[in-house]
Amino acid sequence: MPWSNQSGGGGPWGQRGGSGGGKSPWGSGPQDSGTPPDLEDILRRGQDRLKDFIPGGSFGGGKGILLLALAVVGVWLLTGFYTVRPNEIGINMLFGKYTGSSGEGLRYNWPYPIGQVRKPDVTRQERIEVGYVSGAGGRNRDMLEESLMLTGDENIIDIDFDVVWQVNPARAQDFVFNLQNPQGTIKAVAESVMREVIGRRTIQGILTTEQASVAQEVRQITQSSLDGYGAGVLINVVQLQAAQPPADVRQAFFDVNAAQQDAVRVQNEAETFASRTVPEARGEAARTVQQAEAYREQSVADASGQAARFSKVYEEYRKAPNIIRERIFLETMERVLGEVPKIVIDQNGQGVLPFLPLNELQRRAPATGSAATQPAQQGATR
Repeated sequence: MPWSNQSGGGGPWGQRGGSGGGKSPWGSGPQDSGTPPDLEDILRRGQDRLKDFIPGGSFGGGKGILLLALAVVGVWLLTGFYTVRPNEIGINMLFGKYTGSSGEGLRYNWPYPIGQVRKPDVTRQERIEVGYVSGAGGRNRDMLEESLMLTGDENIIDIDFDVVWQVNPARAQDFVFNLQNPQGTIKAVAESVMREVIGRRTIQGILTTEQASVAQEVRQITQSSLDGYGAGVLINVVQLQAAQPPADVRQAFFDVNAAQQDAVRVQNEAETFASRTVPEARGEAARTVQQAEAYREQSVADASGQAARFSKVYEEYRKAPNIIRERIFLETMERVLGEVPKIVIDQNGQGVLPFLPLNELQRRAPATGSAATQPAQQGATR
C-alpha cells in the first residue's frame, strides 16, 4: 500500500534506504506501529506550520485575518485588467449598466461581479442568405417561403439575395444591449423591406434593368429601419443572387415574354415604316400642290396676256378694220401653211412655176457641214 511503513520502502514522500524512514509533507513520518496516519494529527501539524507565516503566531488574530482579506481583495482587483484587440471595442459595464467604451490596448474595469466587459468584433463582416441556403459544391436549396414575392403588377417572382453586415464601431453598445438575435433580426427586416420594394415595381423591370436600383433601395431602407431600432449595425451590401419567375410557370412566362418582345418589335417596325412613308407622302402632296399652284399662275398669266393682246388687236381693228383683217388672214395662212409642202402654179397657164426653196436649203446646210467635218476629223486622228 502507498502508506506502508516497511523498512525497505517509503511512503509517497519517503526516501528509500534512509535511516529515519519516510516523512510526510508536514515533517514527521508515520508511526512504526504499521497503522495508517491520523488525519487529525496531520491537520494539526499543518496548522502549526501555517502559524509560522502569520505575524504574531496566532492564526485566529484580527491582523492575520485582515491581511488575508486584503490579499484576497488585491487578487480580485487584479482580475479587472483586460486587453482589447485592434478589431474589438470594449464595452464597460458597472452592475450591468453601460459606463463607456474603450479602445485597443490594456484596459481596466471593475472585476466580476461588480463590473463586466463585452468585446464585440467590429471589423468582421457577416453574410445572411435570404431565400436560399447554400450547400456544398454550389448546390443551393431554395426556401420558397422566403423567396416568393408579389410584384406591383400582380406577378410572382422568385428572389434570392444576400445581406452583408457588421457591427457599427460608433454604436457598438447598441449592438450589445439591443440585439439578442442579430442574424434573425437583420434577416427579418431585410426580407420585409425586399417585399416592400418588389411590391412597388413591375416584374419586367425587376428581371431586366432595375436589379441594381432594387438592391440599393433595399440596403438604404434596411439601414434606416435598423437605425430606428437602435441595432448598432452597418448594412454594407445587399446583393441579388437570382431573380426569376417561379419554376412552375417559368417556361410559360418566357413564352409570354417572347411574344411581348415580338409585339414590340413589330410595333417598332410599323412605326419606322410610318415615320419614313408619312414624310414622303406629305412631301409628294406638297409638291403636287405647288405644281397645281404654278400651273394656275401660268394659266392665269397666259389668259391675262391673251386677253390683253386681244384687247390691243381690237383697238387697232377699230381704227383700220380692212388692214387688220388682211393682216390677220396673212398671219393665219403663214402659220397654217408654213410647214406644209407647196406647189406654185402660174395663173397665166404657163404650168408649174419653179421657185427657190430657201427654207429647205437652210435646213440642209447644217447637216451637210457636219458630214463634211467628220472625214477631216478622222484624218486628223490618224
